[in-house]
Amino acid sequence: MRTPSTPRPPRPPHIGIFDSGIGGLSVLRALRCHVPLAQISYIADARFTPWGDRPTEWVQARAVQLGAWLLGGGADLVLVACNTATTQAISTLRQRWPDTAFVGVEPGIKPAVAASRNGRVAVMATSGTLQSPRVARLVAQHAGGAAVLRLPCPGLVEAIERAGPDDTRLHALLDRIAADLQAAQVDTVALACTHYPLVADALQARLGPEVQLVDTADAVARQVARLLAQHTRQDALGACRTWGVDSEKRPQRGQFLPDLQAHSSPMGQKAGKKWTAEAVSQPTFPKPDRLLAPPARHAEQQVGQPPCSPAPTTAALLPRLLSTGNPALLQQAARRWLQPDALAEALRLPDL
Repeated sequence: MRTPSTPRPPRPPHIGIFDSGIGGLSVLRALRCHVPLAQISYIADARFTPWGDRPTEWVQARAVQLGAWLLGGGADLVLVACNTATTQAISTLRQRWPDTAFVGVEPGIKPAVAASRNGRVAVMATSGTLQSPRVARLVAQHAGGAAVLRLPCPGLVEAIERAGPDDTRLHALLDRIAADLQAAQVDTVALACTHYPLVADALQARLGPEVQLVDTADAVARQVARLLAQHTRQDALGACRTWGVDSEKRPQRGQFLPDLQAHSSPMGQKAGKKWTAEAVSQPTFPKPDRLLAPPARHAEQQVGQPPCSPAPTTAALLPRLLSTGNPALLQQAARRWLQPDALAEALRLPDL
């Protein structure tokens, strides 16, 4: 006589994130508010940061390399937490893996124009982002009658990557940028690089309360949560391999989640099996919809601060932080911007 099988616990969704450095921590911080029980793997490409002035072909190739590593490790969705990579490479990623969800970050030109009172808006970004056709299209679509200043910020990403709170070079750069914005008489600034929200409070102090800073991290996190919740409701995440629970409607391979066997890299398949074996195991398990449910809403906070209180930290909820450069720098930044017990490890990838 066969004994009834015991339903296995649901596995939280696995979100892969990459950025040119620590900037994506600003998006990760918001993401943990909206998908508090997700398994998260974050790659900071510190070895080659910044990406803003690199050729488009290089950005595309590097994005494919990082995306392949995350998918090979079992990521269900990939968040491109870099404006340069989004504008220059996310179409390449979607063409390469058409059955995988990729979410990018884009300059908040539309909300900045909508929030402006005097019709003068600035977009702070790297040169690569500002020169991309995508930014030109966003300005053409949403600027209307507003004047849009495209302000490149050379050196700011590097300064944020390496600076402490009292770094004189960083403060000098912020002084110059604030002076340029004040001279242009803008009243709204779109922070079009994920690094910039990490110093939003310092910039806001220089500009004063009459200037609004627009950060799209919370909107990006909500989009990720919507995609995961949508596919859960449609049972696209219902396979035993995915959630660990039985489902009457089994999705076809690659319907939403990348099937590990579909990736040709043996190293990626090995990593995927290893990570799958590390699924959370606890005495009681929430239902899949609870895994995706955001915590109770909090009052809207100043830009640069978390949009809500992150879920209580446990070993199972700690994001896996990987750096292609010095992991100590990523760990220091994560402990400052994310949580005090964050850990980071080195990631070795072949050169392009």
